[in-house]
Amino acid sequence: MLFNSLDFAIFLPSVFILYWFVFKRNIKLQNVLLILASYVFYGWWDYRFLALIIFSSLVDYAIGKKLRNEEEPIKRKILLWISILVNLGFLGFFKYYNFFIDNFVEAFSFFGNKIQPNTLDIILPVGISFYTFQTLSYTIDVYKKKLEPTDDVISFLAFVSFFPQLVAGPIERATNLLPQFYIKRVFHFSAATDGCRQILWGLFKKIVIADQCAVYANTIFNNSDSYSGSTLFVGAIFFAFQIYGDFSGYSDIAIGTSRLFGFSLKQNFAFPYFSRDIAEFWRRWHISLSTWFRDYLYIPLGGSQVGTWKKIRNIFIIFIVSGFWHGANWTFIFWGFLNALYFLPLLIRKQNRNNLNIIAQNQNLPTFKEVFQMAITFCLTTLAWVFFRAENMAHAWDYIKGIFSFSFLSLPEVRPTNLLVLLVFFIIVEWIGRCQHYAIEVLLLKKPRLLKWIFYSFLMALIFIFSGESQQTFIYFQF
Repeated sequence: MLFNSLDFAIFLPSVFILYWFVFKRNIKLQNVLLILASYVFYGWWDYRFLALIIFSSLVDYAIGKKLRNEEEPIKRKILLWISILVNLGFLGFFKYYNFFIDNFVEAFSFFGNKIQPNTLDIILPVGISFYTFQTLSYTIDVYKKKLEPTDDVISFLAFVSFFPQLVAGPIERATNLLPQFYIKRVFHFSAATDGCRQILWGLFKKIVIADQCAVYANTIFNNSDSYSGSTLFVGAIFFAFQIYGDFSGYSDIAIGTSRLFGFSLKQNFAFPYFSRDIAEFWRRWHISLSTWFRDYLYIPLGGSQVGTWKKIRNIFIIFIVSGFWHGANWTFIFWGFLNALYFLPLLIRKQNRNNLNIIAQNQNLPTFKEVFQMAITFCLTTLAWVFFRAENMAHAWDYIKGIFSFSFLSLPEVRPTNLLVLLVFFIIVEWIGRCQHYAIEVLLLKKPRLLKWIFYSFLMALIFIFSGESQQTFIYFQF
C-alpha cells in the first residue's frame, strides 16, 4: 500500500478512528489493532510474505527470551548466531541468491568453462532489508545486555511490523520504539497537528518534487546516448533530488503518521544536501541505517580506536557493505566504494568531524566558503548517484564519460522551467527550516492563521495537481 494512494487515504483514518475511539482504554487491544493493520498494510502487495515477517519476528522473540536465562558464553553466542543466520539467511536468499549465481557463472566463463546455473524467479519481499535489521538489532542488544528482553509477544510483533516505518524505515532500535508499546498512549492535539504537517511536507517532497524529477531523470538516464554532457549532468541532479525527495518524503510521512498514534520515531534525514563535506553528508543521510552500521559493524571492528590502516579498512567495509545492502548489483557496491574514497581524505587528515554544527546557524545566509563546500559536496554526491541509478557498470561509466565530454559546455537540452521553479521553492523552504526536524515544523507557526492556511493550501493544491500526472513507486521499496 502506497502512502500516496487512495487506498492509504482510506486506510489511515479508519485505523486512526478505531485506535483512538474504539480501543482507547486498552493498550493490548490497541497493539493488536496495530499488528492487524500492519499486516493488512504489508499484505496489500503480496500476502504470501506475511509468513516470513511473522516467522522472523517469532524467532527473535524466542531467542530474546532464551538469552535472558542463559549465562554460558558459548550458548549465548550460539543463540545470537541462530538469529543472525535466520535473518540474514532469508535476506541473502531473496535478495542475493541470483546475484551470486550469475557472478559464479561469469567467473567460470572467464576461464572458458560453461556451466548451466540454477537461477530462480525470486520475488523480493518489500521491506525485508529494513525489518531484518530492526529485529537483528533487538537480538544483538539483548545479547550485549543493553536491553531487557520482552515477555510481551504482542508488543514485540507490533514493534517489528509497525506499519508507518515497516517497508522503508526509519530502521528503529528496540531501545527507542519497543518501550513505547508498553505504555498507555495519550492523544495530544499538538502532536497530531505536527504529525499532519510532517505528512503534508512528506507528500509534497514525494509527489511534487521526487515524482516530477523522476520524469526527466528517467528520460535522460534511459536515453543517455542521445544527450549532451550538460544534459546528462542535469539528469544526475534531477535524480539527486528525486531520491532525496522520495526517501526523505517517505520518512516524513512515516514519522508524521506515527505521531498520530502517539509514537515518536527518530529523525532519518537532516537536510543532507546542505552538508559541507562527505562525512557530514553521511551523518545527515539515512541516519537510521548509517548509525546501525556504525554501532553493529564499524565499532565492533574497532571503529576509530585503531591504527590508521585499520581505520581505512573499517571505512571501506562499512561503505561497501552499505552499498551491497541497497541491492544485488555491482553498481551499488561501487557506489559504496566511491563514497569510501570520498571519505578517505577527511579520515586521514582527521577532519571527518569538523562540521558537527548546523550550517550558518543563527544566520540567514551561508558564507562564500560554505557555499563552495556545499557545492563541491553536492557535485561529488551527485556523481556517485549516477552509479546508484545506472542499470549496470557499463551504463554508469558511459554516463560519467558523457558528462566529462566537451558537450558539457553546451546548454542543456532539457530545461523544464516549471520544475526548476519548484526546486528553487523547495530549496528555499528547506534552507529556512534546516534547524528543525523537518522543514515546515515551525514555519509560519507564529504568523496569522490565515497566512498559515494559505501556505498549507498552496502545498495541498500542488500535491493535488501533480498527484495524477506521474505517480512513481517509492525508490527504497526495492531494497
